[in-house]
Amino acid sequence: MDSVIDTIIITQARTGSTRLPGKVLMKVNEQELLYIHLERLKKSKLKDRVIVATTLNMEDDQIADVCDKWGIPSFRGSENDVLDRFYQCAKDLKPKWVVRVTSDCPLIDPALVDAVISCAQTNNVDYCSNGLIENFPDGQDVEVFKFSALEKAWENAKLNSEREHVTPYIRMNANFNGGSQFTAINFPCVRDYSKIRMTVDERKDFDLIKVLIEKLGTNETWTNYVDYIIENQ
Repeated sequence: MDSVIDTIIITQARTGSTRLPGKVLMKVNEQELLYIHLERLKKSKLKDRVIVATTLNMEDDQIADVCDKWGIPSFRGSENDVLDRFYQCAKDLKPKWVVRVTSDCPLIDPALVDAVISCAQTNNVDYCSNGLIENFPDGQDVEVFKFSALEKAWENAKLNSEREHVTPYIRMNANFNGGSQFTAINFPCVRDYSKIRMTVDERKDFDLIKVLIEKLGTNETWTNYVDYIIENQ
C-alpha cells in the first residue's frame, strides 16, 4: 500500500523572466539558485514531498532536466494558469495540505516553512500565510492551504488574476478579508522586515543573494541573513 501523502511543497519555477531571464538557473559558487532553493526546502521536517511545477514551454525543458538530474519530481503545466498547474500537480497525490513557495526565493527558510505548516495544521484553517500581513522579508513568503481549498478555487476562480497567482481567490473569499468560503489566519512576524529583499527579480537582487551566500553560506536562518543585510546596508 502506498504511504499517505499528507503535506506537499510545490515550488513554481520557469526560465522566462522579463527583468532577469533564466534567473533560477543562475549560479553562485557553481550551484544554481534553484538547487540551493530545493536543498533548503528538503530540510523541512513536516513535508512529505517537494515538487517543482514548471511550464510546458520548450525553454523550461532545462528545468525539468535539472530536476531529473537532482532526483526532484517535477510537473509541467500551463504557463499562465498557474492555479491549474498547481491543481493538476497535486490532484493525483491527494494531499491534505499544499505548501506554495516560489523558486525566485533561493534562501527560503525551511524552519519558517515548517512554522507556517504547523500554524495551519494546529488551527485547522483552509489557508495560512506569513504574507496576509506583509512583515516578513520579500523572499520568505510561504502559503499553506488545504487541498480542498485549492480544488474549490480551481473550480470557481474565473478572473485571469485569480488563476495566474494561485491563491487570490482563496484569500479574497476568506474570513480574514471578510469572506465566508474559507478560514484563514496570518502567521505573524515579530518585527516589520517588509523593506528587506531576499527575492531575485533583478540583477541587483542576484548580486545581494550572491554576497549573502559567499559570506554566510547556504544553511543560515532567514534572521541571520536579514541581520547581515541590515548591518551592511
